[in-house]
Amino acid sequence: MTARMFLPMDAAAVAVGADDVAAALLAAAPDITLVRTGSRGLFWLEPLLEVETPEGRIGYGPVSAADVPEILAGGANSLRLGLVERLPFLRRQTRLTFSRCGVVDPRSLDDFRAHGGFVGLARALSLGPAGTVDEVAASGLRGRGGAGFPTGIKWKTVAGTVAPQKYIVCNADEGDSGTFSDRMIMEGDPFALIEGMTIAGFSVGATKGYIYIRSEYPHAIAAFADAVRIARAAGYLGANVMDGGFAFDIEVRVGAGAYVCGEETALLDSIEGKRGQVRPKPPLPAHEGLFGKPTVINNVISLATVPTILANGAAAYKDLGMGRSRGTMPIQLAGNVRFGGLFETAFGVTLGELVEDIGGGTSTGRLVRAVQVGGPLGAYFPPALFDTPFDYEAFAARDGLIGHGGIVVFDDRVDMLAQARFAMEFCAIESCGKCTPCRIGSTRGVEVLDRIRRGEKSDANRAVLADLCNTMKFGSLCALGGFTPYPVMSALTHFPEDFAPPPRVAAE
Repeated sequence: MTARMFLPMDAAAVAVGADDVAAALLAAAPDITLVRTGSRGLFWLEPLLEVETPEGRIGYGPVSAADVPEILAGGANSLRLGLVERLPFLRRQTRLTFSRCGVVDPRSLDDFRAHGGFVGLARALSLGPAGTVDEVAASGLRGRGGAGFPTGIKWKTVAGTVAPQKYIVCNADEGDSGTFSDRMIMEGDPFALIEGMTIAGFSVGATKGYIYIRSEYPHAIAAFADAVRIARAAGYLGANVMDGGFAFDIEVRVGAGAYVCGEETALLDSIEGKRGQVRPKPPLPAHEGLFGKPTVINNVISLATVPTILANGAAAYKDLGMGRSRGTMPIQLAGNVRFGGLFETAFGVTLGELVEDIGGGTSTGRLVRAVQVGGPLGAYFPPALFDTPFDYEAFAARDGLIGHGGIVVFDDRVDMLAQARFAMEFCAIESCGKCTPCRIGSTRGVEVLDRIRRGEKSDANRAVLADLCNTMKFGSLCALGGFTPYPVMSALTHFPEDFAPPPRVAAE
């Protein structure tokens, strides 16, 4: 048995006993080198233990502490998966942003550099600020946080704004249901995010970066804070980054759990120590952002992808994808799905391929009735729309949105009226209260759906619900109220039987 093994310290693996497995390994064989990595994203196999061999890393999973003696003795064949890199779920992916996740020690700079770390930053220094911005723009990278706004345009705007101080803000307030890609990067490859934020700072002339992490992510907070300290001590952050003649440093800020602080301007208010409320636009954050200064605000995946673009060139990244959606997207499969986890692939794969083929259908073995794409404010798609390509414009054409790339699967027992009600209730609870359509509209929406549930003037109340959604969609100050109509109206449109009296009884 080899003396070198790999076991995730990712929150998903820890939640199902990875720390117990680690303790059992070290107790039974204290001479082994146990590397605690991030997760590769094959969640149904966690805890996934990898054993180094001359042929490559052999996987065992899901492993419990009780399995350790047999694995150390060379047994546990029922858990043996073979070479991890050859597992179909991994082999079918195009891993760029997540190429190191689950492979390296997230707290080792040597590991990071050995797997291509800081090559992108070095190339940025050779291109200069303007050349780096042009490279990002040429790649076609769009914001991976949900809006899909071209990253290069945002950077060019901030770079062209004259100010004594500029900021880079990383939005790590990952609050959408069924999403975990940001957390996986921060826990499994935090130096990639540090490198991306540093490249952004160099490009636009910002000397300070803030990362806003949700308080519900204690493992990510600890891992990223450690990485910042390590990078600073090694000269990759601070007054003279990589001896390149520019300064950039990062400060970690922890949110208090408000969903609305995922909206960029509410996030800025929270960093400034204020109650998180949405700001009207203009001015845009690119002109007057954090502390009134020009600010680049990007999501974790957007920034963590930048080093790959710089290292391999814009053309290589732009060659992947379809239409205006270029490169890869880390898609997160969750809910009632057989093979849940992270699947990074080029844009263009269909929703049906993701759910039925890659995800393996439902974990219960029942028929898929609906999938929600894009978090709690995303639309519900029935199997009839499974031919939809995973692409920003393709989803928008069918009144849906990709959002942060989360897919939540429901089987044929789901009550779609209840799901629509949940969307309205969620909005009512999480609203910052700044605008009337969101604050009041969501509360009225819950009441209207309750009347429909009771069979009170069903036709009239469905008409009121549609009108209310229209008001929220076009009258709300931000996407919280503006996107809540997506799950409500998609449920009403694609599953009308659940809104007709008598209420639909879920299948047994």
